[in-house]
Amino acid sequence: TTQTIARSYIIFVYLSLSLQVKKYLKPFLLSQEKLQEISARLKKNMIQGLGKHTHHKAPVKMLPTFVRATPDGTEKGDFLALDLGGTNFRVLYVRVMEEEQKVLKMDSQICAIPQDIMRGTGEQLFDHIAACLADFLDSQNLKGQTLPLGFTFSFPCEQIEIDKSILIHWTKGFSCSEVEGKDVVKLLRDAIHRRADYDIGSVAMVNDTVGTMMSCGYKDQSCEIGMIIGTGTNACYMEEMKNVKRVEGEDGRMCINTEWGGFGDDGSLEDIQTQFDVVVDKTSINPGIHIFEKMISGMYLGEIVRLLLVKLTEDKLLFKGKTSEALLTPGRFETRFISEIEEQDRGLKNCQNILTELGLKWDSVDVRLVRLVCDTVSIRSAHLCAAALATIVNRIRENRGLDYLKTTVGVDGTVYRKHPNFSDKLQAMVHRLAPNCSITFLVSEDGSGKGAAMVTAVAQRQALSHLLEDSDSDRKEDEEEDK
Repeated sequence: TTQTIARSYIIFVYLSLSLQVKKYLKPFLLSQEKLQEISARLKKNMIQGLGKHTHHKAPVKMLPTFVRATPDGTEKGDFLALDLGGTNFRVLYVRVMEEEQKVLKMDSQICAIPQDIMRGTGEQLFDHIAACLADFLDSQNLKGQTLPLGFTFSFPCEQIEIDKSILIHWTKGFSCSEVEGKDVVKLLRDAIHRRADYDIGSVAMVNDTVGTMMSCGYKDQSCEIGMIIGTGTNACYMEEMKNVKRVEGEDGRMCINTEWGGFGDDGSLEDIQTQFDVVVDKTSINPGIHIFEKMISGMYLGEIVRLLLVKLTEDKLLFKGKTSEALLTPGRFETRFISEIEEQDRGLKNCQNILTELGLKWDSVDVRLVRLVCDTVSIRSAHLCAAALATIVNRIRENRGLDYLKTTVGVDGTVYRKHPNFSDKLQAMVHRLAPNCSITFLVSEDGSGKGAAMVTAVAQRQALSHLLEDSDSDRKEDEEEDK
């Protein structure tokens, strides 16, 4: 029939063009051997980052968080949590209930951060945060109370204490002056004191990965890794103290914020960077910084696809060689489009709608080729994340001298949550790269909010425990003297 002939012709044209398109996509296809090689490079960088005399040169910063334990289920109390990690800022009131082993988000409020504040002065930013917190405390009738606060600040910081954290550099479009090199807890307290209408109690600084690990750790006490794959990407894990050379002490463990987004900042990923990755980096707000993140996270995936589509169109493999103003506009192809295009049932229809919205004249072959491009870019992202995660689980297993490790990864981020295939691709590759590890993936419920409260609760639990130990030790000494 005519319909069958037409369908056969479409298939023939697609197969013919896809062979040519795949030449452009080939650099995105990483073999298992290549991923193992990348994992070995990351391991080397991690060891460098943990070293007392080598960490300052390490692209993977391996920052001590001063979180010395995961939840044990006995935590309790009322807490505030602040979450700054993107264009929105959240403040939450959280209750931790030991008897029910629940973390309840009592209430929360979202405040937008305008572009002029994101790129203004540090004082403007923290005054804005303090004002949002004041409005929230008013709405909850909490201004008379002085509650402990967990502060999720999702930017690379050098943590000096649990309540002292120095911003190394801004990412995610922020460039506020007079903040890099400063203690962000002090900047927050200074802004609150300038207002003089409320106060806060003890502060625990929390990276979003740590919050993710801790919120999942309250449910599953084998959770010792936190991973974010969203606007940016990062991971943390519990490292043996004897390997954390920058901090005094040999006993126990400490959570390390890897800042793995900086992997490749020393040029170690140049062999897998495509021409499109290079353009994304050069045109970003922070060229040369966070190379690994720019290859895999939500802030950049859409732009990588857009650049590929422009190149394929210019080379007359898509849309009969005719681009559109929208396709030629940086940032116009959003990362969420990739997720929508790769949906199982509605993907092709979604792709048609998106291409129409971008002002492109498409046919059914174009739609399938665009889907192929999206699929290739998202699979590379999942596989690179898998290589990095495999590095961590293999390290934990080796650190503990185990033949086989069973562990849980707390995970969050829009790419992991929203993309229809990402989590499956990532998990399958991790199991291949870490065959002696059994890994459970637990999606975090509000790690940035509830997790921040959990870090504060665990810090309080440990402080009380140390106080009781000291008191017990003093009592025993008094008894000895009496004897």
